[in-house]
Amino acid sequence: MKIRHRSTGYFLAAAVASLASVAPLRTTAAQAAKLDDPTIVAIFDAANTWDIETGALAAKKGTTKEVRDFGAMLERDHSAVRQQGRDLAKKLGVHPTPPKDFAMAKDHAAAMKSLNSKEGKAFDRAFLEHEVAFHKAVIDAVTTTLLPALKNEEARALVTKVAPAFQAHMAGAQNLLDKQVASR
Repeated sequence: MKIRHRSTGYFLAAAVASLASVAPLRTTAAQAAKLDDPTIVAIFDAANTWDIETGALAAKKGTTKEVRDFGAMLERDHSAVRQQGRDLAKKLGVHPTPPKDFAMAKDHAAAMKSLNSKEGKAFDRAFLEHEVAFHKAVIDAVTTTLLPALKNEEARALVTKVAPAFQAHMAGAQNLLDKQVASR
């Protein structure tokens, strides 16, 4: 199976960010060991679905072309990577098993409710702040939660290989946020 480096990075970024909301960023090895590969795969899938929703919302509600284009990119990239994740799970014979207490679903619902309630520049700012925070959590969670929990060597190697790509979405969101703040 051929996986594009950039898209896979976004897939894993989304998953790891969601994983960060399952466990504190200062996760102990014992806590990380509680996450098995089927649970991580389920989190990956859910996280991509949520990023598709967030991106689609920004593509529709963003007040600037840059914000709408950034949202459309998130929607497009995460749709592709969600499918790649599903294909990888199938290849590995992993059956996604969501966590028993899937608190991330509540967090996503709250974030969507908050974003839906905003209009204009307030929406743009809230969306971009959300993306920056999300990707900062990804970078921290890769080293503190995901890598210690992954047992499959192919998945571990992939996460290690694409970790630098996590910076791209965060930098893009931060750049747009900085431009918005500077234009005030």
